[in-house]
Amino acid sequence: MGNDQADKKKFSWVIKNFSSLQSEKIYSDQFVIDGCRWRLLAFPKGNDTKSDHLSLYLDVAESESLPCGWRRHAQFSFTIVNHIPEKCSQRKETIHWFCEKVSDWGFTNLVPLIELKAEDSGFLVKGELKIVVEIEVLEVIGLLNVSESESMDVNGFHVLPSQAKYVKSLFEIHPDIATKFRIKNQYLKTGYMNVLLCLIETVRRSPKEISKNDLADAYVALESLTDHGFKLDWLKKKLDQVTQKKEKEAAGETRMHEIGEELKDLKLKCSDLEAQLDKVKWKCSDLEAQLVKEKADVLAAIAPLGSSDDGVFDDFF
Repeated sequence: MGNDQADKKKFSWVIKNFSSLQSEKIYSDQFVIDGCRWRLLAFPKGNDTKSDHLSLYLDVAESESLPCGWRRHAQFSFTIVNHIPEKCSQRKETIHWFCEKVSDWGFTNLVPLIELKAEDSGFLVKGELKIVVEIEVLEVIGLLNVSESESMDVNGFHVLPSQAKYVKSLFEIHPDIATKFRIKNQYLKTGYMNVLLCLIETVRRSPKEISKNDLADAYVALESLTDHGFKLDWLKKKLDQVTQKKEKEAAGETRMHEIGEELKDLKLKCSDLEAQLDKVKWKCSDLEAQLVKEKADVLAAIAPLGSSDDGVFDDFF
C-alpha cells in the first residue's frame, strides 16, 4: 500500500485474501492528497444483505477533528485493476461535497462479486485485489487535515493558502469588515477568522441542511464576532433570512401534515359514502327488477282471455 510517488493524486490499496475475508467492512490506511487526509472503506460482501457486489467508498479520515462547518468538494474515481492485459479494469467516477453529515461517498454496487472472484477474471492475483483511487480536490472549506507549510497574510490576518483567495474576495466586497477589530494576537486573529468563515459557510448552506441548534450556534458566533469589532450587518441580514426560511419551512411542513391528515379523513369519508352509494345503486337495481316483474304480472292479469275461435268459451254453450 502507499501513494504512487509518480502521481500524488493517486493511492493504491491491495486487499489480501479478498475471497476469504470474514469482515463486513474494512478500511485502508490513511493517505493524504491535496492536503486532505482520506481513507477507503470497502464492504467485501456488499453493503446490503441483498447485495452481491463489492461496495467501495471514499471516506474523510479523522473527520471528527475538523472544525464545525467543514466541507470538501472532490472529484474522484475508483479503478479495480485487472491483471490480464486483454481484459479491462473496472473504473467508476463521481463528484461529491463531503461534510459533517456525509463524510463518505462512493458506490454500493461497484463490481459483481461473482465476476471479481471468478478464476479467469484477472482481478485476483494470489488472492489479492488491487484498488486505485484518484482524487482531485476542487474546493476546501474549513481547515485541511495536514498543516500547510506557510500561511499567507490577507489584510493582517494569517490564513492558509487554500483560504487566501476567498478571504481576499471577502475584504474586497466588505472593505470595512474588520476596521474596528483590535485584537493583536495573531493566533486569536486566525481563530476569529476561522469562526467567521465557518459562519459564512453555515449561511451558504441550504436551510434544509441547517438545524435549530446550528442556527442558535450561528447567532452566538455572530454576537461574539460583532463584540470584538467585526462589522457584520450584511451577514446578520443573511442569517435572519435563513432563519425566516427555516421558520417558513417548519410552518409549511406543519401545515402540509395538517392538510395531509385532513385529506386522509376526507378520503375515508368519501370511501364510506361511495360504499353507501354502491348499496343505494344495488337497491335501486333490485327495485327496478321488482318493478319490471310487477309490471309483467299486472299486464298478464289484465290481458283479455281470447276470442271464441280459440275454443275458450266452448264449455259455456
